Amino acid sequence: QRVPGTPLAPEFELPDLDGKSVRFSDLKGKVVLVNFWATWCPPCRAEIPSMERAWAKLKEGGVAMLAVHVGGDSDKIWGFLADFNVTFPVLIDKSSKVSKEWQTIGLPTTYVADGQGRKALRAIGGREWDQPDLIASILALRP
Repeated sequence: QRVPGTPLAPEFELPDLDGKSVRFSDLKGKVVLVNFWATWCPPCRAEIPSMERAWAKLKEGGVAMLAVHVGGDSDKIWGFLADFNVTFPVLIDKSSKVSKEWQTIGLPTTYVADGQGRKALRAIGGREWDQPDLIASILALRP
């Protein structure tokens, strides 16, 4: 669904699983899908395979994808991602600060930010991310 008024998305800097910092603002000019999830959340687990399939299509379209794990324990995350053969970037929001600033309503919550870094679309709950209409609505946000 559309986010009313397309507010500016809060800036963040979070470590990926290798400890390398990723800044949201470094992706300015790109459409960015930001998925907030956790290993303990069944609908999050259920949507990961479709996110991986969607990522294959979206990255070719110049869209960035960030999966933000809410809470710590990178060992659990590694094991989980290995099971699913995930290739998109996963960041760790240990303190849940970023998920609060982005106003996540339960997990998973996904936002799609436009090239100006504004929240354009939001999905609360799991989705089949590789559905053609969903892919099309994300690609349509490209500048």
